[in-house]
Amino acid sequence: MTRPESSDIGERHDAAADMRRLAEGIAPPRTVALVGLMGAGKSTIGRRLAQALDLPFVDADTEIEHAAGQSIPEIFEKHGECEFRRGERAVIERLLDRPAHILATGGGAFVDPRTRALMKERAITIWLKAPLDVLMKRVSKRDDRPLLKEDDPRAVMQRLMEARYPIYAEADIIIETVNSPHSAAVASTLEALRAYLNERK
Repeated sequence: MTRPESSDIGERHDAAADMRRLAEGIAPPRTVALVGLMGAGKSTIGRRLAQALDLPFVDADTEIEHAAGQSIPEIFEKHGECEFRRGERAVIERLLDRPAHILATGGGAFVDPRTRALMKERAITIWLKAPLDVLMKRVSKRDDRPLLKEDDPRAVMQRLMEARYPIYAEADIIIETVNSPHSAAVASTLEALRAYLNERK
């Protein structure tokens, strides 16, 4: 097994320390929910954001799978998208009853009107917005995306962008993420979150 170079470990430690400094004084009064298309970086950025803010991180899709005892592709295949959205909404409602945390949601959660209303009322919503090429590069690394099980995943993703981006735009904060280190997106998110909270003092 290859061991990480000590310099790599040091760089990751320094980056985490930098993020914690950026996060000083930021105390979200309620859960921060990340929304956006698959591949936008909700889980990866969410974990780093949670670490910087010293808050728990929760992945809604993981919680849904635990509650259902099935993987999300299995839920889609056996019960259909409508039933999945119903279960997703129930899980997110339960999660929003918890103390403030960082919540990564599935790509369709914020699109569901009832789930969106719930998140708007009880969370600070952040849309991680990414261009098509970046999304496709990221989602191509995994084969567990039910909505991309077609001959032309890029065309599917384009249609999802056209349908969902106007809805994601209703989020409280919008962060443009590009093909750059996730630390840059975390830093931008922290700065935007600080400004959002300061405006509401």
